[in-house]
Amino acid sequence: MTHARAHRDRTTRLVRHVQRPRFGTAQVWVESPLQVLSAIEAHGAGLLGRRTTIHPRGGTAGMGTTMRTLMAQAPLGVRFGDAGLQVPPARSRGVNRWVTGDAFSGRVQRELLGPVRADEVVVVDDGLATVKLLDLLTSARPVPLVRPRGPRSAARTALGLAAWYRLRSLARQGRLMALTALPIRRGADEAFRDLGGHLEHHRFEWLGTQPVAEQFHEPVIVVGSALAADGLIERTPYLRWVLEQAEDGPVGYFPHRREDPGFLAELAAHPLVTVHPNTIPVEMRLRGLRHGQTVRALPSTVLPSLRLLLGPNRVRITGQPVPEAWWTAAASPGLRTHLSSSLEVPAP
Repeated sequence: MTHARAHRDRTTRLVRHVQRPRFGTAQVWVESPLQVLSAIEAHGAGLLGRRTTIHPRGGTAGMGTTMRTLMAQAPLGVRFGDAGLQVPPARSRGVNRWVTGDAFSGRVQRELLGPVRADEVVVVDDGLATVKLLDLLTSARPVPLVRPRGPRSAARTALGLAAWYRLRSLARQGRLMALTALPIRRGADEAFRDLGGHLEHHRFEWLGTQPVAEQFHEPVIVVGSALAADGLIERTPYLRWVLEQAEDGPVGYFPHRREDPGFLAELAAHPLVTVHPNTIPVEMRLRGLRHGQTVRALPSTVLPSLRLLLGPNRVRITGQPVPEAWWTAAASPGLRTHLSSSLEVPAP
């Protein structure tokens, strides 16, 4: 094959896109509010088919409110199953796409080890975890798909390694798709497509068609982080940093769903800090912010997401790097680097 033809074939692979709208049915398993929104975006983009059933995991904080909100405005063809702990079977006949928001989930991985009769497995966005998944799947060496802070028993490692092989096999068959709103570094983008996977992007197009339901007027909005609640950073300096944001005026604080009530009570005691109750994903709540307001957050998925949503409104989105002294021993160097990737502002 000539060099010119090889280059042309490679370019064709990289720009390949899935034809939309697609037909058929999809069964979706979601384990977080953001995954629910991502599944709606995937359906709204015409990537899942005409009929999509979303099955939420029960017992997840914030899931009930998100589901009720989205049920009232979901696009045609979406229905919701009852919350539970049973993953919809990938072996069911008559399902065109089997969809998950978390390929690191042990429940999901166990299901994928059996027969996968769906035409395609689709991974919808769960933020930085999706970026990490693409990095691992395109690794030259086998890497177990285990969360950075997940258990590392022999059994869990073996399951994660089997999932790596299974997902790569599906990609080679042209049966694996990932959908994300986050920027993917070019090397990982190319490697995933070269593997045979389909990589699609969205910019919250469906959400952008929905009416803005809430308005917040504090000049500074701080999006809460789970890093302190999860023991990855020290609680005291994080609390001090949030309170410092109120030195120049009122602050609206939007807590992460895992932050504890005691911490939030300390914040709420400050006369210039308003702690807004946790309800639905901030991507849905903060769409009404306007020029002159500022959003601040530690490294988090919300930074690239809100840049997409609020960029047209000229809202300033500021990511706060985590000072070295804040990290605890529970945060490995690799995890710190992975989380900090959300601070990077992609070139226009």
